[in-house]
Amino acid sequence: MSRHPATRVLLAAALLCGGTAAAEEPQASRQAVSPTIVSPPTLPGGSPPEAGDASLSPECRVPGSQLYTLAKLAAVKAALKDKRPVRVLAIGGTSALGASATYPVKLENALERSLPDVDVVMEARGLQGEVAGGAAERLRGMVAEVEPDLVIWQVGTHDALARVDVDAFADALDETVKWIKSHDIDVVLVDPLYTASLADDAYYSSIVRSVREVAAREQVPLVLRYEALRYLAGRTDKGEGHMLGRQFRLNELGLRCLAEHVTRAITLSLLQPDATGTVPGKATPAPVTRPADR
Repeated sequence: MSRHPATRVLLAAALLCGGTAAAEEPQASRQAVSPTIVSPPTLPGGSPPEAGDASLSPECRVPGSQLYTLAKLAAVKAALKDKRPVRVLAIGGTSALGASATYPVKLENALERSLPDVDVVMEARGLQGEVAGGAAERLRGMVAEVEPDLVIWQVGTHDALARVDVDAFADALDETVKWIKSHDIDVVLVDPLYTASLADDAYYSSIVRSVREVAAREQVPLVLRYEALRYLAGRTDKGEGHMLGRQFRLNELGLRCLAEHVTRAITLSLLQPDATGTVPGKATPAPVTRPADR
């Protein structure tokens, strides 16, 4: 995945002019704060549909409004400014089984292509079937060992399949994101997988919605994997089958697209101004709604 020259110039300018925030922001309240979204949603009144993000591979292209919400990544930006390696801890996915084992390498390579002359040190610690509460318990030890600048957390799919209580899931996720941020570590969340068989499942939709609400409230970037896979499934008569393998896991193509999608969200989040966390003249997303109703 190649970087456009304009994006490279903007990122360089942001790193030269910006820096980490002067002081830690106060704890966010339970009132959700809408994150910034770069690509506007499709306009009403017969306007043409929003084009897919052209920086992505053709088979992975999704409109920005269905791919990411953005927020500041102060710790990663500080590492880039200091010209030191960016240490990334990837959790929540299964990185030891089949095609899933290739995801950390795909993500590391995609990040290094997107951030020239930057050494990305990737540490993958996903466990099969791990729910958010279990990851939260392990995270303290992992953070002490890895000392990451960034945690990328695929979250919600295993909780939904295990039918974890929605409120317990949301509380565990919210508390853990707050704990990570309190240690000056950035977080990027990746919401659950999409499959047509669960598109009308109210419980599954509530888990997807909970991830979005936590990301908005805690002002961390979010990869809208559910919406992205639904969009890509609609482009082929194979549905989501061309992205999903067995046992509800992404296949090689799905993992490559996920690596590109996460990288795109990180690259654009690094362009977020330090002062306000918004991009002037860009649209903000509508309130979070049930995915099945959109």
